[in-house]
Amino acid sequence: MSSRSRFRSRTITHFVTSGLILSFSFASGLASEPASDSPANGTPETVTLGSDESLLAGIPGEGKLTMEQAMQWMSDPARHAELSVTLPKGIDGAKGNIFIPADNPLTRAKIELGRQLYFDTRLSNDSTISCASCHDPAQGYGAQTQFGVGVRGQQGNRNSPVSYNRIISQAQFWDGRAASLEEQAVGPVANAIEMGNTHEQCVADLDKHPIYRAEFAKVFDDGVTIDNVGKALAAFERALVTGPAPFDFQSDLDRFETVYADDLEYLDEDPELKEQYDALKSAIAANPMSESAKRGMKLFDTKANCAACHAGANFTDEQYHNLGVAMDVEQPDLGRFEVTGEEKDKGAFKTPTLRNVALSAPFMHDGSQATLEEVVAWYNKGGHPNQWLSDKMKPLNLTDQEQADVVAFMKEGLTGAFPKIQTARLPE
Repeated sequence: MSSRSRFRSRTITHFVTSGLILSFSFASGLASEPASDSPANGTPETVTLGSDESLLAGIPGEGKLTMEQAMQWMSDPARHAELSVTLPKGIDGAKGNIFIPADNPLTRAKIELGRQLYFDTRLSNDSTISCASCHDPAQGYGAQTQFGVGVRGQQGNRNSPVSYNRIISQAQFWDGRAASLEEQAVGPVANAIEMGNTHEQCVADLDKHPIYRAEFAKVFDDGVTIDNVGKALAAFERALVTGPAPFDFQSDLDRFETVYADDLEYLDEDPELKEQYDALKSAIAANPMSESAKRGMKLFDTKANCAACHAGANFTDEQYHNLGVAMDVEQPDLGRFEVTGEEKDKGAFKTPTLRNVALSAPFMHDGSQATLEEVVAWYNKGGHPNQWLSDKMKPLNLTDQEQADVVAFMKEGLTGAFPKIQTARLPE
């Protein structure tokens, strides 16, 4: 058999078995999608979260949102049609974990109402705190303070978790006490330290506001209720999805080169496949990682053992672990135990996503570690010993250079784009 025939035969087999039939738009860095279905033809409109900028752009116009503008926009039936969603390159590996409750389908109008509520300080009892105060797009959808800061400058006792990529997560908060985004979204409203309001007063205030009352009536059959406040906020948060990171492009190339390891020298004999290979390399050139970051990428799931918990497309197992953080005090925060009452959960907290983690310092549930360098050093020493320490926590014996490489990977390799978002266009 000629080298060309041998190569063509192996190519067909590899394409069938490896799933590497690639279709990328490298200008945008996103996997190409079929054209969106129009609601007019009876099928749901398909949108790619994190990529479709119109979802988070707000109602068109300048300055404060007026009743006329809101009603004109909200009166379009297409904006109330249920959306079919896909995820962008990278995070799409977790598409099987997408969770959208049957009683809270995504629509453009609901996402827009949630966007307004997310940035509006009128949800708090003194109109000083919004959801974005602790989950700020400009601060990596977290807050660059050790603890969340609420009304009258009060501080909580935990760091603000990020609010993106929540569409592939169900239980919320560091301790998982909220079973859904809908439940989580309204929790801070009635928290004395956070928004200092009550659900009843929040609903009354929104219902007295003519624009909000009219918008709620357009989006929900029963108008303004605290459940509907939670549904709108949850819909908006599900639309907050990170774009592809350099890791995703490097992974594509690594998989390609693994599948075709014996055939790379014959790529010139298959122009179509060579075009794909060249496109992969071009994408990496546009989304580069340093050599240090590449070494860190390899360490991540080998010697550094990060992938034991930071697993999957979103780099989290969505589970709870005791890392020994702040367990050396007289009365430590017992985390998940306060929810379950199970001894094994003492001092355990939810594994956060590492996508875009470099943008949301400080770190850990108590915000005690200011830099990723400190975080890696903590893991390297095996955390702080205590009787509930996770069995995944062991000294790693990483060298100084290896620690620096893991940090470089998290900073460079896992940072992708956030979706563009309108933060200021709120009801007058």
